[in-house]
Amino acid sequence: MSLTLQPLTQHIGAEASGIDISQPLSPESTHAIERAMDRFGVLVFRNQPLDQDQQIRFAQSFGPLDLGLRKVKGGPHRFKYAELADISNVTADGNVAARTHAKIVGNVANQLWHSDSSFQHPRAKYSMLSAVVVPRQGGETEFADLRAACDALPPSQRERIQGLVAVHDALHSRAMLGDTDYTEAQRQAIPPARWPLVQTDPRSGRKILFVGVHAREVLGMTVAEGRMLLMDLLEHATQREFVYQHHWQVGDLVMWDNTATLHRGRHFDFAERRELRRATTEEVVTSPEALALAEA
Repeated sequence: MSLTLQPLTQHIGAEASGIDISQPLSPESTHAIERAMDRFGVLVFRNQPLDQDQQIRFAQSFGPLDLGLRKVKGGPHRFKYAELADISNVTADGNVAARTHAKIVGNVANQLWHSDSSFQHPRAKYSMLSAVVVPRQGGETEFADLRAACDALPPSQRERIQGLVAVHDALHSRAMLGDTDYTEAQRQAIPPARWPLVQTDPRSGRKILFVGVHAREVLGMTVAEGRMLLMDLLEHATQREFVYQHHWQVGDLVMWDNTATLHRGRHFDFAERRELRRATTEEVVTSPEALALAEA
């Protein structure tokens, strides 16, 4: 069967069917999914529960895998693969975490608008999140289209930010939430990354407003002015007209493009078990020309 797509909003997201992603993908299916990602930014595969091996195999179809904050935090891990991120409120021993546990800080941090691994080179490209256990209510994930947001910038604002570069820091958002218990070695594990505020996607050719909570400052501006600019741009990018909200069902896999979208989790009762697994690919820039285009 071939990939079938049903748009979910005017700007972002499509429900994808017609391909069994638990099985190895053919080159044709891989290319079809990549083309759909270039168009919609977010794909929702319903009723496709994956085990860990299947999820890793699916993710590897789209590039090398990213470790993200596992490079910083390390420690006990519940999964067979280090490349699978544990997006849950469950500790390494399988119990629901107490509200004072570090896992809960991670759940709260996920409620901030962000792009996975924007704080590193290479940054994340595709994230693939599989739902294993979902709460009775809450815990939705929202996605904002950075392409539509860039298109909607007033011309004066676009001119003002053209050429400006933001610094993205892995622990900036954690510090905002009081999570500061890191060694110097952990702080140095992922040096801050610099990304232009306005970029061009080398695959789709669309302009992107690349903001998010990991951005801590703007080069050439005072910290205060830069952070106010970043907050204004983030507020613009996350207007409801640019957002798709996903209501999770067990067996869902949602795939999104971290260079074209932002996402955030929504509140749920932390006393109720919620388990999702995420695999993430690194962005691959194949030529100097593509790199120049992405940073233009």
